[in-house]
Amino acid sequence: MIVKEEFLGRLRKIFDLNMYEVKVWTALLSRGVSTAGELSNISDVPRSRTYDILETLEKKGFIVMKLGKPIKFVALKPEEVIERVKKNLIKGADEKSKRLDKLKGEDILNELNSLFTNGVKFVEPSDLSGSLRGRQNVYNHLDMMIREAEKTITIVTTAPGLNRKLEALMPSFEKAKKRGVVIRIASQITAENKQVAKDLSKVAEVKNSNEVRARFAIVDSNQLLFMILDDEKVHPNYDVAIWLSTDFFAVAMEQLFEAAWKGFKKI
Repeated sequence: MIVKEEFLGRLRKIFDLNMYEVKVWTALLSRGVSTAGELSNISDVPRSRTYDILETLEKKGFIVMKLGKPIKFVALKPEEVIERVKKNLIKGADEKSKRLDKLKGEDILNELNSLFTNGVKFVEPSDLSGSLRGRQNVYNHLDMMIREAEKTITIVTTAPGLNRKLEALMPSFEKAKKRGVVIRIASQITAENKQVAKDLSKVAEVKNSNEVRARFAIVDSNQLLFMILDDEKVHPNYDVAIWLSTDFFAVAMEQLFEAAWKGFKKI
């Protein structure tokens, strides 16, 4: 069986499998029904590993073990595999989410908070900074900043960035507004995102920043998050942001924003 390495690599990422698992699975797909020994020969996977791999694939929902001797394994339709894997992922994520929710009422969370509170006392303000790689990590951090906001949230974003803000941050924006936090968002408003801007205007004051293209956020005049790359030119996995916790710089940036904000048009 000859399968291109590029194809195997894509399957590894999509289905979260290791290389041996991918080779054995594709080997079984090519045969329909086969024994472990045959699959070892076809896939070029050591026989000593093949049984363990087949057992793992069965648990993950990729294959079925056929009754009888010799023991054989049956391939499932790829469409069925996708449905099974998806259900298993949702079930696993739900179980992990419930375990994490339970921590909120347990002593272990108090101990973790105590460690953090005691540790942060020894941190210099200049050390409260860092870089974030990958757009998902960037948005996770921005969401945290919004959830902890007490007074103000200022966001400047691009036209496509405005769409992402609605999808990823709307629940946190709504909670922040209920807490009395003042939210302002400046972005390029186009025909494609005009409705998004109107939806966001329910929780924030939104203005058209015209030709200004920038990506940053300021929270409570003491935290800043700068996205340093053009979101239309960089892949989400390679997006980069810089986080700073500094009153001095944040206040200066807000003063510059205030001057620009007056010139932006209301939607």
